[in-house]
Amino acid sequence: MPENVVLEFEEQIMLLLVQAGAARSAAIGALRLARDGQFTEAQQQLAAAKECISAAHQQQTALISLDEGSGKLPVTLILVHAQDHLMNAMLIQDLAGEIIELYRRTAAGATDA
Repeated sequence: MPENVVLEFEEQIMLLLVQAGAARSAAIGALRLARDGQFTEAQQQLAAAKECISAAHQQQTALISLDEGSGKLPVTLILVHAQDHLMNAMLIQDLAGEIIELYRRTAAGATDA
């Protein structure tokens, strides 16, 4: 693999990791805000998490483009780690939305939570 492709590959992986980590942090932050009853701020953090997930997905797509679906790029531990971070960030984002809704209903005194 040419050196410029290796560098681009490594850069895309690192960007994927950064975006996935930022998404996870924002989703956890949203949960903490909701726990304290700050629902508007929690929704803002969830929106930030969604933007980071979208950016991470773009990085993932760039990696797939580099590979061209033919196994040109090596599956390294750092690539697997980055994919794991993205998957976890997406899961946390989804669960955070559901848990925040439960906090909101509980705060409103709803009995159908």
